[in-house]
Amino acid sequence: MEKLNQSRAPLMEALEGFKAMRVVPFDVPGHKRGKGNPELTAFLGKDCLNVDVNSMKPLDNLCHPVSVIKEAEELAAEAFGAAHAFFMVGGTTSGVQSMVLTACGKGDKLILPRNVHRSVINAMILCGAIPIYVNPEMDEHLGISLGMSLAGVKDAVAAHPDAKAILVNNPTYYGICSNIAEITKIAHDHGMLLLADEAHGTHFYFGKNLPIPAMRAGADMAAVSMHKSGGSLTQSSLLLAGPNMNSNYVRQVINLTQTTSGSYLLLSSLDISRRNLALRGRKIFDHVQNLTAYARDEINRIGDYYAYGKELVNGDTVFDFDATKLSVNTLGIGLAGIEVYDILRDEYDIQMEFGDLGNVLAYVSVGDRERDMERLVSALADIRRRYQRDKADLMKQEYIAPQVEISPQEAFYAPKVSLPIDQTCGKICSEFVMCYPPGIPILAPGERITKDILNYIRYAGEKGCSLTGPEDLNIQWLNVIKGV
Repeated sequence: MEKLNQSRAPLMEALEGFKAMRVVPFDVPGHKRGKGNPELTAFLGKDCLNVDVNSMKPLDNLCHPVSVIKEAEELAAEAFGAAHAFFMVGGTTSGVQSMVLTACGKGDKLILPRNVHRSVINAMILCGAIPIYVNPEMDEHLGISLGMSLAGVKDAVAAHPDAKAILVNNPTYYGICSNIAEITKIAHDHGMLLLADEAHGTHFYFGKNLPIPAMRAGADMAAVSMHKSGGSLTQSSLLLAGPNMNSNYVRQVINLTQTTSGSYLLLSSLDISRRNLALRGRKIFDHVQNLTAYARDEINRIGDYYAYGKELVNGDTVFDFDATKLSVNTLGIGLAGIEVYDILRDEYDIQMEFGDLGNVLAYVSVGDRERDMERLVSALADIRRRYQRDKADLMKQEYIAPQVEISPQEAFYAPKVSLPIDQTCGKICSEFVMCYPPGIPILAPGERITKDILNYIRYAGEKGCSLTGPEDLNIQWLNVIKGV
């Protein structure tokens, strides 16, 4: 098959042509190229508002692409080594949910690690799938969950041979990768699909000396956050599919939940960013790895911090490590990660991606510079000098194995009662509790509430983690299943 011209950006080209046509807009959006909302135009710029347009024949339609969006998706598929690519404007959340909804119906089993993003469990609430969790092992020193062990996956497949699919994080938020190629083989040998949450793995497709991307490993579907490490606008994402997937059916599933009014700002950013990565991705991510390698070495020279890397690789639960991730364990200076996160933002004007009980993560990507890394290293050294204290009372565990009692869907829609959180021990939760980011549930619908979980929630709140999920925004009350 003849290779496509990756230097093209057909959607952007169509929008440029449209701007030159001087069309009189008697359609939506109502701001009419910004003329109806001068404050918005002043804030975002006329160029931006001029291409915030509605679907029409010259610009194609995201729900049923036949021209320029179709061409842009074909270019993306080739660039990522997929059979099909779908532009998503609801973030990778919508991509992940479309994967699960494609693979599973009511009562179908999905094998997955418990340290997944809430979007996976949300999808199971929507379709009624049953989670079969492979509990990840923990790194006790760092307090982070690792990848899926092959033994754990094989045990889950043997116990549940009727499962429809296996879902893998590639990588986790911390940069930990499972052996996705071997897990894909296990899935296919047993007639199951392999789904990959690659929200944090866009760069795997373009950089060298990085973990294997899902499509190259033979996965059937992968949800890829172009807006994270790929440089597109927030909320724009790709859903990739392999040759064995029915692309027309996948499109139908996407259209169940995705807007019929796709933003051309988001769509064109996907098109332009794909072109940038296809043409310059190797150079970009070589530079990113050089930045993180420099910062990792400098942070470890400070003392008491631990910026971890490929030394964690053990061939199984840490099959590989994403060297672009700058994950730093802070427990050695006597501060929780979330405390360092807050100090960096409030006192040094440095916004990290997230902080948990033991770690902070700097998300390093296409737009970072050497002087940014130097500023971060200097700030961390200063925080150690000013704030270091005894670490004896710090909790570090990031993951508590759940006690799953009923399916997420059954729990979410069951009759429920709201109780003070201290009175919920032993009850079955009917909603989520999580620290966001990273958005991995501490509690999910259908799971038993335990003393350890309540202690974790209380401690995370005291340390300043952003707890989200329950109806009660103050996290003082929890919804539990009535009478259970």
